[in-house]
Amino acid sequence: MKNLPWIIAAIGIGAAAYVVMNTPGPEYATGNDNVEGAARRTSQWGSKSRLGGTGTSVVGKLKEGVGRVTGNADLANEGVGDQIAGGVKKAAGAVAQAAGQTIHDLNR
Repeated sequence: MKNLPWIIAAIGIGAAAYVVMNTPGPEYATGNDNVEGAARRTSQWGSKSRLGGTGTSVVGKLKEGVGRVTGNADLANEGVGDQIAGGVKKAAGAVAQAAGQTIHDLNR
């Protein structure tokens, strides 16, 4: 239980690094010929990220529940960490979808 804050911090840093490393580049680097294509790809990436985050959160909730029922604190803590990671993925996906929509709206 003493290591839980460090585990949560490590997961957060890892998730932030993942988001930064996988953010879409400028339009010329996306392989799309126009801004609409870039907006569509950004929005699609956001949808995939949100869906993956939801799945990770659900798995984390299950791990936490099983860990609590069986008395396995490590499994319960791992489940909490998975829920946090899933929340970060969902938030990154929401930001990407909003960015894609903003690009689309500004291009009209």
